[in-house]
Amino acid sequence: TNIGSILASVNPYKAIPGLYSVDAIELYRQHRLGELPPHIFATANECYCCLWKRHDSQCVLISGESGAGKTESTKLLLKFLSAMSQTSLGAPVSEKSTHVEEAILES
Repeated sequence: TNIGSILASVNPYKAIPGLYSVDAIELYRQHRLGELPPHIFATANECYCCLWKRHDSQCVLISGESGAGKTESTKLLLKFLSAMSQTSLGAPVSEKSTHVEEAILES
C-alpha cells in the first residue's frame, strides 16, 4: 500500500506472474503515483519524473528485516530506471535489456 510517497510492501515468498514484466514497466511509466495500484514501479517512476522534470535529486530508502526482499526491491528499482533511461533515448520498451542494465543488476 502507499502512504503518501511511501510504499509499504510484503514479500509474498512466491512468484506472481507478470508483476514485474516489461508490460508492467510500460504501464507504470505512463501513470503518476496514485493513479494505479501501489507498486514498486510507481515509486521508481515518481523518482524518475522528479529527477528529470523538477531537476531534484532523488533517494530511495529500502528497509526491512533479513529476507524481506530489500535486494530484490533494489534490483526492481534499477530495472525500471534502466528501462526508463533507454526509453528517453528512443528505444522501445521491449528492447530495454542492455549491457549497462545487466551490469547494474548483477552488481
